[in-house]
Amino acid sequence: MAFDQELAHRVRAVLAAAGQQPAEKKMFGGLSFLVSGNMCCGVLGEDLLIRVGTEAAGAALASPAARPFDMGRGPSPGWVLIAPGGSASDQDLAAWIQQALAFATTLPAK
Repeated sequence: MAFDQELAHRVRAVLAAAGQQPAEKKMFGGLSFLVSGNMCCGVLGEDLLIRVGTEAAGAALASPAARPFDMGRGPSPGWVLIAPGGSASDQDLAAWIQQALAFATTLPAK
């Protein structure tokens, strides 16, 4: 599955504005952004994939644009997919990525 190059470009810009220089890695058929070796967010098809952790997942999933991330074995706790409409504005995209960064930066570096 190809991933949305424009969304990936926008994610890079938000991460850079937040002072992050993530590693990029192709995963899950898309592109993942790793902060200190931990996956923070990514682009899967035309969706934004964010890692918010299990405690924040419920609040994230309350958004109509959000749905659980499922790789075929049931939902992955703490991971949320955001439909294109939910990240269409730069403000919305930045808000989602800030949630992902808030979790990823609590993890020990790999």
